[in-house]
Amino acid sequence: MTERTRRRPWLAALLALVVSGLGHAYLRRWARALGWYVAVAAAVFVFVPESAITGAFAGDPPAVREVAPAAAVVGASVIDAYVVALRNNRAYEQERETARATSRTESIGHGTADEPNASSAGTAEEPQAPSTGTADDDGTVRCPECGKETDPAFDFCQWCAEPVGEADA
Repeated sequence: MTERTRRRPWLAALLALVVSGLGHAYLRRWARALGWYVAVAAAVFVFVPESAITGAFAGDPPAVREVAPAAAVVGASVIDAYVVALRNNRAYEQERETARATSRTESIGHGTADEPNASSAGTAEEPQAPSTGTADDDGTVRCPECGKETDPAFDFCQWCAEPVGEADA
């Protein structure tokens, strides 16, 4: 499964308006993009008279009633691209919250000063501050927000752009 990212719904709708299926391609919904492209082409082929098409190419705008069925399919494609982008962003936010909750529970589970069997605060290891990344045994750094492995040379996570800071090795 690919990594989900936030998308701009207005851009998806605008692209779908310019070229049918392009808004869905921007959302990386390839089958849906092809489906909407075929649907608009079929609507033009079936419902729009040939005289309206040749007149449009000659510079004579066709009557609205001649192109209304194709325009309705284009409008449905634009609305669908916008709604799919909104749903994508909702799912992205849910995945991000799940990742945050998972990283919080993992960091709480690994904190040694908060464990009940720690002998004293002076002998226990210092818990890491939430804004720093956690270093694994092999020297890699994990982001405290998304939990992904990050480059220790950077002060931020290259996956979610959250500050990582210097991790205690």
